[in-house]
Amino acid sequence: MSPSETPVIIGVGDIKNRSTAVADAKEPATLMLEAIQVAIKDAASSSASGLRSAIDSIDVVKTWTWPYPDLPGLLAQNLGVDRSVKWKRYSEHGGDKPGKLFDEAAKRIAEGECKVAVVTGGEALASLSACAAAKKLPPSGWTAPSEAVDAVFTPTGRDLGNNLGAVHQIGAPIHVYPLYENAFRARQGQSPKANHEESANLYAEFSKVAESNEYAWGYGRSDSVEVIGKVGEKNRMICYPYPLLMNAFNTVNLASAVILTSASFANSLGVPKSKWIYPLGGAGTKDSDEFWKRPNFYSSPSISRSIDAGIQVSGVSPGELDLIDIYSCFPIVPKLAAQHLGLPLVGGKKPLTLLGGLTSFGGAGNNYSMHALTEMTRQLRDGKGRKGLVLCNGGVLSYQYVIVLSKEPRKEGTYPTENPLPLQITDVLAPALVLDAEGEAVVETYTVEFNRDGSPLRGYIVGRLKSHNKRFLANHGDEDTLRQMASGVGEIVGRSGWVWQDTQEKGRGLFAFDRPAKL
Repeated sequence: MSPSETPVIIGVGDIKNRSTAVADAKEPATLMLEAIQVAIKDAASSSASGLRSAIDSIDVVKTWTWPYPDLPGLLAQNLGVDRSVKWKRYSEHGGDKPGKLFDEAAKRIAEGECKVAVVTGGEALASLSACAAAKKLPPSGWTAPSEAVDAVFTPTGRDLGNNLGAVHQIGAPIHVYPLYENAFRARQGQSPKANHEESANLYAEFSKVAESNEYAWGYGRSDSVEVIGKVGEKNRMICYPYPLLMNAFNTVNLASAVILTSASFANSLGVPKSKWIYPLGGAGTKDSDEFWKRPNFYSSPSISRSIDAGIQVSGVSPGELDLIDIYSCFPIVPKLAAQHLGLPLVGGKKPLTLLGGLTSFGGAGNNYSMHALTEMTRQLRDGKGRKGLVLCNGGVLSYQYVIVLSKEPRKEGTYPTENPLPLQITDVLAPALVLDAEGEAVVETYTVEFNRDGSPLRGYIVGRLKSHNKRFLANHGDEDTLRQMASGVGEIVGRSGWVWQDTQEKGRGLFAFDRPAKL
């Protein structure tokens, strides 16, 4: 590769439609188009029209809001470049996709496969929710959907499929991330009270960051430790140990876009070098899609390996990272990442977010980390650091992607065009699974889902049989067990109990601390 094929970011754009009035509802494609136009202007090219007409690659992070027949094609058409775009891609769902699409676009630039690449994504869930609440359809100008739109998308209401998790009604993000938080807390020897206070402090720090970020949904206000930590009517428990303000807030109207090109073409476009930010490398992988097949619930091999590989292929050391944004749909993700990076969780010199997290900045569907890439670009340009890392997370702590950006080009070598990691980690063994568990058992991890009135609805247990240490899934088997699990008093992980099979539903395990008469 010649130096002219060094990829550079030349333009970034973010759009927020804060209005939730039905009359002001803009569809995701409109918000994305506005973000791309802002990014074109941000590049400060001597010929904005020349930059726009040179776009030949468009990657779009899949939106939750609206089903499009061809969203990349629609954007190309609205930009007036539909005839010149030779690469169009619409991703699958996943919060790792901004990093993955960005890295792949940088690789195409590096290999000379395209001149100017746009990577974008956006959501209009706040507007769509407002329309639903008013029992109105979105404005007639919205693109005709490719399928029926029966309800506002919610990740908590998705079909869990036909598997072991679905039998136990567990598998949504609100269920699985708490399993990790509880296991991680127990592994650290931390009390439930101390853990809750730590999470509240972390998210209060994040909220302060969002308060001063003009693109944040929570811009201009912040929630205190007391507000985030107090469980009550306005901050009800969702799944233990996370109340509402420790869950991602997805009802936002946000879009963002990044424009990449080569250093040589940036020169020909007259883009000032003060606008150039260099991608140094990227890497990502995933753990098993089926969470019950993970090796444990107090670590994430995909997080640790993605961080290590992303740093290594970028030719930097962890100590060189001045800026960091860790995906934070729930507190456990920054906790795992901070532990691996050896950084303090709260009060550190290097905050773990540039945006303010998915609660305070807003959980922009799959696109949150695109906003992290745009914000890191701005901060690097402004001299707030020399190098930075973005960790993009998706699924139920399933898949990760790491991107490293820099104010300066790589010291050695060319942009890495191969992902150094396998698609999925398979060399860390998970415990054997038993589908018809019965007998004495130990809780490996757990969570409790709550009703809207604050009462516990259902307990979820990942356990091990004492007889052979095989893993099982179960729901609570009696009300006393559910009450103890939901109380937040004392440690549940490691407690002994009994598991048996539900006679009413095949494959469903039930667990209780007291031995039932049938065993």
